[in-house]
Amino acid sequence: MLSRLTRWLDARRRDRALRAFPIPDALWDATLAKLPFLAARPAAELARLREMTSCLLAEKSFSTTHGLELTDAMTVNIAAQACLPVLNLGLDLYRGWSGVVVYPGEFLIPHTVEDEAGVVHEFTQDAVGQALPGGGPVILSWEDVQMADGRDVYNVVIHEFAHKIDMVNGEADGHPPLFRRLHAPHLDATRWADVFDHAYDRFCDRVDAVPDRAWARFERTSLIEPYAANHPSEFFAICSEALFVRPGPFEAEFPELYRLLAHYYRQDPAGTGALEALPAR
Repeated sequence: MLSRLTRWLDARRRDRALRAFPIPDALWDATLAKLPFLAARPAAELARLREMTSCLLAEKSFSTTHGLELTDAMTVNIAAQACLPVLNLGLDLYRGWSGVVVYPGEFLIPHTVEDEAGVVHEFTQDAVGQALPGGGPVILSWEDVQMADGRDVYNVVIHEFAHKIDMVNGEADGHPPLFRRLHAPHLDATRWADVFDHAYDRFCDRVDAVPDRAWARFERTSLIEPYAANHPSEFFAICSEALFVRPGPFEAEFPELYRLLAHYYRQDPAGTGALEALPAR
């Protein structure tokens, strides 16, 4: 009875969103033309993605700063990319926080760090995206949002929304929430730690082993950017980018990690049969 009521409420919420935030065909087609990794998806998936995009637009506020004009093309572009990771998980993973703030370009993030001597240092750092914890928004650089053409593993929208997924159970730590109804029996916390933590450690070792003279080339050619070695949460976010934007190369270079993330997101964008290939525990 409860599940039937939940489905009814979800259907009403979806219908209201589709009426309030319909996406015209021309705008949807223009959005897909700019995002080839989305356009390559099957028609049935794109139809669901379009509906989910309307729902996200209904549920989140979108605003800009520094005089940047907010357009329907911008909000649909961002929302469509944000919905891709949760296409088969549901928008509930994005509940509990306010919305999206878009800067024209890079912005400054204040940091406070206490050193070993107990001295507190305050500084600012350039950023192109930030997912604030708790009920805070996702902040994006519009200049960088527009770089999501799929030619390399760089997608600031997927990156920051992956952080929001990672934060559902608290701090972002590279261990996103697992749900029995979605992930059992193939994926649990033990398997996630076995595969993900091992892959992260190996990647960190690989980055540490790069000599200074070869660093520029490694940074330019590595499928996963070296920044992913900074923290497990960054490794998760950047690998999520790779899964959705460059699934073929990602699966070829990191097959076990690809299978893990494919099963987490319940998507196999490289079409490898990865969801069936994951062993049961």
